[in-house]
Amino acid sequence: MKTFRVIACAALVLLWTGAALAQDLPDKVQKRYEALKSFQADFDQELTNAATREVEKRSGVMGFQNPGLVRWETLTPEKQLLVVGKESVWDYIESEGQAIHYRSDQAFTSKTMIRFLSGQANLKEDFKVVMQGQDLELNKVKLIPKEPEPGLVLAYLWVDDEGTVKRVFIVDFYGNGNLVALKNFQQGYKHPADAFSFTPPKGVTILDNTKQ
Repeated sequence: MKTFRVIACAALVLLWTGAALAQDLPDKVQKRYEALKSFQADFDQELTNAATREVEKRSGVMGFQNPGLVRWETLTPEKQLLVVGKESVWDYIESEGQAIHYRSDQAFTSKTMIRFLSGQANLKEDFKVVMQGQDLELNKVKLIPKEPEPGLVLAYLWVDDEGTVKRVFIVDFYGNGNLVALKNFQQGYKHPADAFSFTPPKGVTILDNTKQ
């Protein structure tokens, strides 16, 4: 929350407003995604290597349907498809001719990017929420995990006034950054019947991780 050197009364108002928003926003995000039946959005992703400072840029399309069905399709620079279905999760890397198979209950066991963007992360229970004010015309929120994981030691969310997450930035234990921004957000999108299922093409190598 930004503070300004103004009269004491105004400062108290700012502090109170920021505290109230910090308390209300996690609940607002949770309620938003509980009520949100489906959406589709384009995404831009930037992966920053902390050691080399190299940035890898990716883009594609994300689809979501309650409860917890996700289709994450990377289109550039190479095609990769992640499908979180009712019973199975598939990660298909076309250029490698390889598909990795998981159980659905393995998809949200950690605080992954997919969990944030699909509203599956519990902000109130899992994080200390610190309001950062307005940025890019969105509410910027700093999230400090109560139980840090190797893949997440710090996160930032950019959330609109309706409680929809529009940008996520995650930092891992090594300082690597993962930024995803959603655009062309289409609420109530009608996905094809087979959007959240996947059948490996013939000749593809399947790595079965369902027993882990």
